[in-house]
Amino acid sequence: MSQTESQTSYPTSARNQVKRRHDRGFYDHATVHHILDSSMLCHVSYVIDGQPYCTPTFFWREGTRLYWHGSSASRMLRSQTKGERVCLTVAHLDSLVLARCGFNHSADYRAVMAFGTAYLVTDPAEKERAVVAMVDRFFPDRTASLRASNTQEIKATSFIAMEIEEASAKIRAKGVADDEEDYELPIYAERIPVRTVLGAPEPCPRLLDGVSRPATLDGYSEGRLLEDALRDAYFVEYPNG
Repeated sequence: MSQTESQTSYPTSARNQVKRRHDRGFYDHATVHHILDSSMLCHVSYVIDGQPYCTPTFFWREGTRLYWHGSSASRMLRSQTKGERVCLTVAHLDSLVLARCGFNHSADYRAVMAFGTAYLVTDPAEKERAVVAMVDRFFPDRTASLRASNTQEIKATSFIAMEIEEASAKIRAKGVADDEEDYELPIYAERIPVRTVLGAPEPCPRLLDGVSRPATLDGYSEGRLLEDALRDAYFVEYPNG
């Protein structure tokens, strides 16, 4: 890999290289980050005393570093404070694919696996930024209008960060792909698109009179794709990507 490629792509190794269907594997920052930034839910895999665990949690990206948070008492965060090796995954299901034989039934998807060493955020300035980012990354500028988190709330929340050492994206966007001879069979086949679409906002019934929905939430409007809203919000908070 050239120096230019290494600056715009993640290195490949036996750990993150796509083993089957190499044509579906991508390692460039643009593709990996696009998939990450279109989601807010990830799964973090780790091992405690030989027992594997996989925990769903909210996360966000800053450059090539990932952050996630949880209760200071959680098993996941306690185990990852010591510099544990972890694998963080994100997946988008884009369609269900019904082919002319069972073997060729499939799905279109976009997924990322990111590897690194997790560490507990202990630096006061970094944690202060994370307290804001865990809200503003998804809902830009919202923290400024909220009640400030008190000392106990901040103490009860821990943040884990991980520099992405290696990552790969795997994408299937093929739709129906039958064996050539099977196209002559009188069997119905189709692709069923799958999307997560935002519904109409439901204001809290205990809102005070005169409190209206802020314009900063316009990106989360009825009918929009969730991934579009999340990606747009990311670039408001991190305009340089």
